Amino acid sequence: MLGYTHPACLDHDTGLEHPECAERLGAVLEAVHDAFPGLEWIEAPRATRGQLLRVHDERLLAAVLSPPPQGIVHLDPDTVLSPGSPEAALRAAGAGIAATDAVMHGETDAAFCAVRPPGHHATADAPMGFCLFNNIAVAAAHALERFGLGRVAIVDFDVHHGNGTQAIFEQDPRVLYLSTHQAGIYPWSGAGNERGAGNIVNLPLPAGADGETVRRAWREQLLPALQAFEPQLVMVSAGFDGDRRDPLAQFALGPADFGWLTSELVREAARHAQGRIVSMLEGGYHLQALAEGAVAHVAALVEGDAAGGR
Repeated sequence: MLGYTHPACLDHDTGLEHPECAERLGAVLEAVHDAFPGLEWIEAPRATRGQLLRVHDERLLAAVLSPPPQGIVHLDPDTVLSPGSPEAALRAAGAGIAATDAVMHGETDAAFCAVRPPGHHATADAPMGFCLFNNIAVAAAHALERFGLGRVAIVDFDVHHGNGTQAIFEQDPRVLYLSTHQAGIYPWSGAGNERGAGNIVNLPLPAGADGETVRRAWREQLLPALQAFEPQLVMVSAGFDGDRRDPLAQFALGPADFGWLTSELVREAARHAQGRIVSMLEGGYHLQALAEGAVAHVAALVEGDAAGGR
């Protein structure tokens, strides 16, 4: 198991009282370091322009890579850019690239990218929802092109639907996108009838959905779809804002639920993808809940990696 991060990810300044703050990443790193002191951490490289252009267009790159000389500017009501944001965004996307390379080259079975800004709301041409580049989409496109894969699964358990990831891949049958998320909240997408080219499986759930509800949804609908796809690589948009303590949504999950789902994904990766699984941090806005969820998630990744013998 390898971890990927970079100090520049702490320099993306979102301003006072913004929920997507540097303290989020600090809480994750501190908790995971304490729980797994032997975990090897690697400094994330920058994503290259060519790697970003596989999923984004020039307009988005121009917007994200043109920071204000000082202070912050709003790209939309929720998404901001500061002088440190371009480097943070390049390193966050680059982490997924490097992690994908590591698992595909057999250096590790599992990798966790502890980075920010998050990514799954960013579309091909627009940063949005706290997200600048779509980190998981950049990494998945790299896996498809660099390694010639034909079946990459993206599993998104953030409480908010990954509209950007879905939009980027909804006509690409090489990518299966699976998501549970709270219905009726930002970004107001992810209905069950959004099927793309048959490669999109959304299961919106009501406010108050607890661990039993979410686990049943995965056992009965989403995990069978993953199994049928037989992915060559499993990628995870790991958002922990489904925790009952999170201020931005109304699910009722706890750390054990994130650990359970991660263990199930590790098992499917072992069955179909030679154990290859890459996870990227997305949401989670209650610092203690985020830290505990991340530790449970990493624990399942570490256990699966150890079982794989690496």
